Amino acid sequence: MIRLFRHLYITNRFFAVFGGILALFVLSYLFEVLFPVAQALTVIALAVTLSEIFILFNPYVKVECRRTMPKALSLGSVNHLRIQVENRFGISLHAQVVDELPAQFQQRNFSFSLVLPPGEEKTLHYELRPLSRGEYHFGKVNIYVRSAVGLVERRLAQPLEKVVPVYPSILEMREYELKTIARISRFHGIKKMRRLGHSYEFEQIKNYVHGDDFRSINWKATGRKAVIMVNQFEDEKAQQVYSLIDNSRSMHMPFNGLSLLDYSINTSLVISNIALRKQDKAGLITFSDKAGTTL
Repeated sequence: MIRLFRHLYITNRFFAVFGGILALFVLSYLFEVLFPVAQALTVIALAVTLSEIFILFNPYVKVECRRTMPKALSLGSVNHLRIQVENRFGISLHAQVVDELPAQFQQRNFSFSLVLPPGEEKTLHYELRPLSRGEYHFGKVNIYVRSAVGLVERRLAQPLEKVVPVYPSILEMREYELKTIARISRFHGIKKMRRLGHSYEFEQIKNYVHGDDFRSINWKATGRKAVIMVNQFEDEKAQQVYSLIDNSRSMHMPFNGLSLLDYSINTSLVISNIALRKQDKAGLITFSDKAGTTL
């Protein structure tokens, strides 16, 4: 019984119905003909309420719920999440789905209203934009179900607690990575550039074969081996790309919800990822009033 009352909620419609009945009782002092009408409506409303409680707390009432989200959320980017709700009961249910979002979002009444036909599944899509790094604790998904009458509701708590980390924007990193690979130049700052000139890195000394550049002959090795030896080089493609991040107090100033430091970290992640994809060497240097970390 205690468990029943713990998950039983009275709706606004309940108060509206019984408030109207109470008004009839008040008016019956002036118009006695209304008194039996008010009594009959009270009995009917109570019977309907008890019937709805019996239906909602039937052991066969079962609503399945799943929350799908990325393994890590991207800082400052729009992250897409979805909740799938399935009605496994034999009648249609009106439901209000309330997701317990992490405290960082400061949203207490984040909910969806929908109608669940018997045996059907519906998917709810929503977006979240985290503004600080760290761990985000998602709580339960509470589903408040009621029948078409709607005088009372039953709360079905789905244990979907999960801790999700928030990292610098992985979504932006992947977006610009795809643009780089596909050589997309529709956006400002993204364009094709031809490199002029080249450099060589020494690879090995090998025997001379027909067609080798005679300017690469290694005379010392040739004198030792008594066989013509040449130096073999490979084209040096890798460049050293360093991202410098100012870690001073001014970088903690907010702008559009994020700090300037967060923007610089997201940008460094994008640049470093593109450099690595292009087989260049990526590094990171932080500084404030003096040099900080070097990677």
